[in-house]
Amino acid sequence: MTTTLAVDCMGGDHGPGVTLAACRHFLDREPDAQLLLVGRPDALSAWNHPRGRVVAAAEVVAMDDPVEVALRKKKDSSMRIAIQQVKDGSAQAAVSAGNTGALMALARYLLKTVEGIDRPAIAYPLPNAKGGATTVLDLGANVDCTEQHLLQFAVMGSALVSALKHVDAPSVGLLNIGEEVIKGSEVIKRAGELLRSAAASGDLNFHGNVEGNDIFKGTTDIVVCDGFVGNVALKTSEGLASMIGGFLKEEFSRNPLTKLAALVALPVLTAFKNRVDYRRYNGAALLGLRGLVFKSHGSADAFAFEQALVRAYDAARNNLLERVQARIAHARPLLAAGDGDAQSADAALVP
Repeated sequence: MTTTLAVDCMGGDHGPGVTLAACRHFLDREPDAQLLLVGRPDALSAWNHPRGRVVAAAEVVAMDDPVEVALRKKKDSSMRIAIQQVKDGSAQAAVSAGNTGALMALARYLLKTVEGIDRPAIAYPLPNAKGGATTVLDLGANVDCTEQHLLQFAVMGSALVSALKHVDAPSVGLLNIGEEVIKGSEVIKRAGELLRSAAASGDLNFHGNVEGNDIFKGTTDIVVCDGFVGNVALKTSEGLASMIGGFLKEEFSRNPLTKLAALVALPVLTAFKNRVDYRRYNGAALLGLRGLVFKSHGSADAFAFEQALVRAYDAARNNLLERVQARIAHARPLLAAGDGDAQSADAALVP
């Protein structure tokens, strides 16, 4: 069965210089995929592939554009039209490396949130010591969260990991300053109570509280937290990979003895660098929407952007949207947060 992705080819730091190469390589490896490449026709004139069609867009959302500009002024942007393809049913998922705030606002305005979800969340896999990745959410969409929001993130994250990793009951950890139930803020304590209730009703496989180092240990499949903390964890992970790369470069530029020591350690250090390389895990899911949208890192190269395409493709093929909606429906009695809050927030986005 053919799966179609809509790609914002103009977004990110590099635009078509990266996205076109990634799209071509992705189509070569996925014979059942089709792409809608959205962007300015002049910028995409070099594109030629039988399973990739150009969709014209006259405007581009810049990385520093305020959300209001993307929503109210740039109504013919490549980002907006890519998401519109999902709303219209022309594509099963949209992918963009553009402005995160604008992408979230446009996706929420055009697609709306799933019933029972107040706020969409950004979910991203961070590499762990087990050789896999720990899915963390939220990673920046929601700085301040209630206990209900954290429960909603856990339900959505479980659906994501179940769909992409084929794990029936992925384990969920609540990020805290300690494992003990009595630790943490009042919001975290109440969130723990809700998550334990969800586990008792069979809606979640809740492990309990976890600490920051558990993300990289791989203690649980999923870690839920507010967007402020999650974004710090993401930047820390990226910084670690950059630090190792810088270390290798520096040591090889020193005297012969340090060069020899670095050469001996090179296989181990290189393997570790590859394991924590965020490019391999690129592609954050915007969960809680009535359509699939994936966010690539803005500075992604062609290899990293292709990984985002692969994640979106796998999510669409494995019916992630339906799985999220089914899990939310099952957990509905626990998701007591007012739908009116979500509807009011959506209404506030109207241009």
